[in-house]
Amino acid sequence: MRAARALLGIDQRELARLSGVSLPTIQRMESSEGTVRGVIDSLTKVVTALERAGIELIAENAPSQGAGRGVRLVRPAADAEAPRPPPKR
Repeated sequence: MRAARALLGIDQRELARLSGVSLPTIQRMESSEGTVRGVIDSLTKVVTALERAGIELIAENAPSQGAGRGVRLVRPAADAEAPRPPPKR
């Protein structure tokens, strides 16, 4: 949700307004670890608002249906190895 908001250039308050859910609900959703948790009706409203604003939500391992450029997280940062410097000779 944070990434979608960043792409749109909106804050939590604006997402709450666009989706018709409360600001504390947006805050709780964004503070969820891993999968966003919330009441299905609230989640549906947020997803619909993001899609209407031009966000394409892409499921894990699913192809994008849209055109144009995009960004996808391939693996969580915690799993990624930091680049190693070349060995000294």
